[in-house]
Amino acid sequence: MFCCSCLFIWFIVAGIGLKIYLKLRNRHNGSYTCLVGKTAIVTGANTGIGYITALDFASRGARVILACRNENKAKDAQWKIIKETKNPNVIYKLVDMTSLESVRGFAKDINANEERIDILVNNAGAGGLGNHKTIDGNQITIQVNHISAFLLTHLLLPKIKKSAPSRIVNVASIAARLSKLEVEKLNDFPTDNDFPTDVNASWADTQMYANSKLANILFTTELATRLSGSDVTVNVLHPGAIKTEIFRRVPGILKIIIDALANLYFKTPEEGAQTTIYVATSNDLQGVTGKLFDNCKQIELYGVAQNSDLAKKTWTKCEELAKLKSTEKIK
Repeated sequence: MFCCSCLFIWFIVAGIGLKIYLKLRNRHNGSYTCLVGKTAIVTGANTGIGYITALDFASRGARVILACRNENKAKDAQWKIIKETKNPNVIYKLVDMTSLESVRGFAKDINANEERIDILVNNAGAGGLGNHKTIDGNQITIQVNHISAFLLTHLLLPKIKKSAPSRIVNVASIAARLSKLEVEKLNDFPTDNDFPTDVNASWADTQMYANSKLANILFTTELATRLSGSDVTVNVLHPGAIKTEIFRRVPGILKIIIDALANLYFKTPEEGAQTTIYVATSNDLQGVTGKLFDNCKQIELYGVAQNSDLAKKTWTKCEELAKLKSTEKIK
């Protein structure tokens, strides 16, 4: 009995110690850059780290465009940001990342009605979406988390170049380390008959998410190479494990585990948005491109993301999945 009690107390103390360590490790962006006269687009801006990022940009005086799927949530986010920052130059435009047509419509609206794009934050993403295809025939996780951002960036790039110096910021994840990406199977939901059905579904979802996040990083490094000399920088980041709604669709026991860990150890959205804000605004990063950031500092690219040949092949596959026209491709 005594040993069991001691062990229990040890676990409690260790858990508290870990939580304190993680909180102390969190860094804040420390950038005071003014964004008056600048225009920033944040996808998935109605909740989580996207909302905090948009709120920060608005507080710096930027014109902020909230790119959201749900109109009611977008309106609510817009109202709260304007109320808190006293910046009336915050608008929302609807875009559904499960539809390439919707992405094209959004980009057409922006290109027709906005004078400039100084910052594009490709933040929208989701996990636990399951084995489903979008209307475009793509696996839903790879389209929501990567293909739609890939397409959107291509369509907005001429205006981003005109607004240079400008920045593209891609939100990825350390989950990319778990990726077993095979380019020709990028659009395929993994299967493993060695696992029970429910376990296999969770494993496959994790793999799809990891593949999509590695694709974010490979896109960043290849795009940085293709934009060399343009005064447009593109960087990618891991925001940390964040307590947001991103995994709200995850089924079964995996959801219970994630929720338990989130409540104990995950960052708040305010903490999680710091690296995005840092990469998008810090004067220290002028001219820095093709790099990976974590906790408001540059880190080495994950080993699996250092393969330039894989980046080029993935790029070509994504051009196909995004249904890019020849005139829209970046050489």
